[in-house]
Amino acid sequence: MDEDIRSDRPTCRIDAESFSHYREKLPGVVESILESCDDVECHTHTHIDYEPIPSRESVINIINKLREILFPGYFNNEKLDPVNLRYSMGQSVSVLFDMLSEQVCHSIRHDCFRYNQSCTHCVEKGNEIALSLLESVPAIRKILATDINAAYDGDPAAKSHDEIVFSYPGVFAIMVYRIAHKLFEAEVPLLPRIMTEYAHSITGIDIHPGAEIGESFVIDHGTGVVIGETAEIGNNVRIYQGVTLGALSIPKDAGEQLRGKKRHPTIEDEVIIYAGATILGGDTIIGRRSVIGGNVWITESVPPDTRVLMEPPRLIYK
Repeated sequence: MDEDIRSDRPTCRIDAESFSHYREKLPGVVESILESCDDVECHTHTHIDYEPIPSRESVINIINKLREILFPGYFNNEKLDPVNLRYSMGQSVSVLFDMLSEQVCHSIRHDCFRYNQSCTHCVEKGNEIALSLLESVPAIRKILATDINAAYDGDPAAKSHDEIVFSYPGVFAIMVYRIAHKLFEAEVPLLPRIMTEYAHSITGIDIHPGAEIGESFVIDHGTGVVIGETAEIGNNVRIYQGVTLGALSIPKDAGEQLRGKKRHPTIEDEVIIYAGATILGGDTIIGRRSVIGGNVWITESVPPDTRVLMEPPRLIYK
């Protein structure tokens, strides 16, 4: 045994020397990375400053805390009962206010510094926007209730409202959207998109916070759904997986040319859009009570009470 250990020692020394040789190159790697940070092309995606930027981790914590408040008792770590509800809610709202105001402040301040804007009193604005969002929680709860009821009424696979709240990805994505939309309306930079892209990353449902969506909205199954920034969706609309409400083909300089203009379709009340349908264009309107079949491609408006279907494909059996 001792001879085996001694025979390994020269190899260990060689490995240690080889390891040191590689580590000695690290300072050069560091200098190369730092030089790239000063590169003109890379400077716009580098943040090296004394002022902090929004924290994605904090934003995720805010979403989870808001979910506890929007659905009391479902996602809390502690048990909620009529005795401790007021205390628990008070704690959650207080913590959320501090988290929200800080992240809103960081977002606004970051824009001020990066784009040399005039002072917007970001701390005070952060407090105002955080309070406004918390004050809107009852209204958000009411509209989410219509979304959940619509999901239950239209899905025979749903056994209870509890099942929908706990497990339906569409409900989670819509909840995050409705929160982010409030911040978007308040012109908070960064945070709304961080929120909806987080929901996108875990549900596969991509809803831009700028979209306008009415009540009793259902995304069934959900994976692959895309809803663009200027899309408008009425009440009692149901869409299925793989639906795209997008923009038409755009030029290379579209960022400057089309920013802020209507690029995505309008979906009126009581429309159903089945899986894989693609509807494009800011002038495209799907009239109320229409049904859009699966896998269709639409770039022109559809009158109310219309069914749009593809011809049955020719199937080949071998």
